[in-house]
Amino acid sequence: MFRYRRRYVGPLQAVIFDWAGTIVDHGCMAPAAVFLEVFAKRGVPITMAEARGPMGAEKRLHIATIAAMPAVADRWRTRRGTGVTDRDIDALYAAFIPAQIACLSRYSKLIPGTLKTVVACRKRGLKIGTTTGYNRAMNEVNLRDAAKQGFTPDCSVSSSDVPIGRPGPAMCLRNAIDLEASTIAACVKVDDTVPGIEEGLAAGMWTVAVTVSGNEIGMPLAQARRLPKKDLAVRRAKAESKLAQAGSHYVIDSVADLLPCLDDIEARLGRGERP
Repeated sequence: MFRYRRRYVGPLQAVIFDWAGTIVDHGCMAPAAVFLEVFAKRGVPITMAEARGPMGAEKRLHIATIAAMPAVADRWRTRRGTGVTDRDIDALYAAFIPAQIACLSRYSKLIPGTLKTVVACRKRGLKIGTTTGYNRAMNEVNLRDAAKQGFTPDCSVSSSDVPIGRPGPAMCLRNAIDLEASTIAACVKVDDTVPGIEEGLAAGMWTVAVTVSGNEIGMPLAQARRLPKKDLAVRRAKAESKLAQAGSHYVIDSVADLLPCLDDIEARLGRGERP
């Protein structure tokens, strides 16, 4: 019995980037700092590792995930005499929003290689989209600051623009629709976090994870450059392992290293492979 199987063997059509840790804010510093701040103001300090753990998720969900960590929940109960409630999560998120908006521009510098990579993508005929765990108001700060530095995506979707954010596929799929991609297999998602990679995979896209510039290493550019090569290699290997185990098709240091991945993906598409 003959059965038709549809395969796309054309070129890539779109690249969809995350923001913090991927194209701006080397080390993904802005959200981590504010998570520390909002919990500390309620008398329940958290560690940087706890703050970074759910990075990439929609920010209210991120806060709820931190609060549900056993160690954090125990500290909350000890300090406040009761477990964390939905009302507490709402209050933490309400405090997070203005604090995050206020500090974003301090961390909005484009990661080295972003503009060169985007220009090269556009020369290949690729459209450029973005997704983020930030809400629309926060994302507008990123868009404004990035435009001043020469970067404006063709589409940008925020977590508050869709019913459910990461690790669900909605933001990536909204990009694909708005960018008029003819097939999801012709789209690539680039991200520095597990939820961001899972978002791309859930949408059916190719995924590329970044390590040195992102949340898993979590260092500003100057600090990362000062780190001894041996120490950086150890941290990179740990980040690579985590992001590869999350299912990423490729793992690179930063957006500056993306183009060879796109070449390889197009070759795989030409052979009839799918994400």
